[in-house]
Amino acid sequence: MDILRDFVKAQGITYFYDVIDDPNGHWVFDPAKGNLKRQHGSHYAGVCHTALPQKGHTRPGEVLFGTDSHTCMAGAFNEFATGIGNTDAGFVLGTGKLLLKVPETMHFRLEGKLQPGVMAKDIILHCIGEIGFDGATYRAMQFDGPGAAGLSMDDRMTVANMAIEAGGKNSIFEFDAQTQAYVDYRCKLNGTKETYDPATRDRRQKFVYELVLDLSKLEPTVACHPNPGQRKLAKEMGDLKLDRAYIGSCTGGKTSDFLAFARVVQGRRVAIDTFGVPATPEIVHDLQTARWGDQTIWQILTDAGVQMTENAGCAACLGGPVDTFGRMNAPLKCISATNRNFPGRMGHKESQVFLASPATVAASALTGKVTDPREFLPKV
Repeated sequence: MDILRDFVKAQGITYFYDVIDDPNGHWVFDPAKGNLKRQHGSHYAGVCHTALPQKGHTRPGEVLFGTDSHTCMAGAFNEFATGIGNTDAGFVLGTGKLLLKVPETMHFRLEGKLQPGVMAKDIILHCIGEIGFDGATYRAMQFDGPGAAGLSMDDRMTVANMAIEAGGKNSIFEFDAQTQAYVDYRCKLNGTKETYDPATRDRRQKFVYELVLDLSKLEPTVACHPNPGQRKLAKEMGDLKLDRAYIGSCTGGKTSDFLAFARVVQGRRVAIDTFGVPATPEIVHDLQTARWGDQTIWQILTDAGVQMTENAGCAACLGGPVDTFGRMNAPLKCISATNRNFPGRMGHKESQVFLASPATVAASALTGKVTDPREFLPKV
């Protein structure tokens, strides 16, 4: 971070969301605050993929390169977004250019509407289960149709985020009024560039693959160890006992994700160790200020036994050092709202990660086994 801070000064970079407030200081872990209390300054923005749209840096029709594979999440905002390596990033910084091969396009037409207990995570897990974890290798995954138009921006971000879990080069949604409202508001709020030119669909375009998906027929889905293509329905996995539950990351750590989780656990108590890591400080603020009755969402979660940290970030989603919050340091089984479950992804190389929606993770945390969240919905 110190090297990066010096680079930012030398280059006069405007948008730098430093973890500390003192431009001449150094970050130091405060043992008295531990992992749960805030350890960062006021400028820190959290996980880049979630912070970029919040800070007004995702605009329709633009090209976005990032040195992380889940940069494709910004395809939710109608831009070409993809991950690149550090060498390529250096080339972009030095020249403003990068040579890319135009990917072939896979078409996912979404129709219908998600039923109660089913979330956007179930959409993308279903799609990856259809084509396999390498089924979209170096291809664009295009999502459109009335079902896509009915998804919130958070939902679109969830779907776009996991294109890389199918090997995709990028994912993209069509520009619409909902996209415009979100982008315009965030750009004005943060004083970032407000002009953009949305990408429109070429009606003569050809696809290498097409799938029509009726969202109303989807059910809570789980991607089983050892890769995101191992799809099963949650209701068929009730015999699988779990050791841990985790909600967080760019994919599953948004405000709406925690709200879905809270609806399931409110007034109940989790049966296994459960960790919550919001993606950005703004989301931490949302959860600590929004109230359902006389409790904040944060209080509902902690009262249910969820270990919530104010230190927004990736945390155990990518494993990290042994003292990383929520990391599995033993061969445990974890159900997680994150995006990747290859061996060793969240820590111990013999641990197992089962990917699911925040609602499914919440229901499973309550029972200690994989559980369909519809079991906890009010009976109609």
